[in-house]
Amino acid sequence: PPPQEENKQASANAAVNILQEISEILNCHLDRRELSICISLIERGVNPEALATTIKELRNGAQEAKIELEA
Repeated sequence: PPPQEENKQASANAAVNILQEISEILNCHLDRRELSICISLIERGVNPEALATTIKELRNGAQEAKIELEA
């Protein structure tokens, strides 16, 4: 790949690494893949607050479903 493309990829990886560290500090429980998806969605215009709310709601729903299955 051309040097510019390699620089863009290296910058993107560095950004994801930093965001993953922040995610771990804040106990967000998002892995690199999930963070990359969130970044992509935000870059495409998704409202970050709405995305965070949706993630929380999905996690709560998954937790409730897990509890129901275990009962």
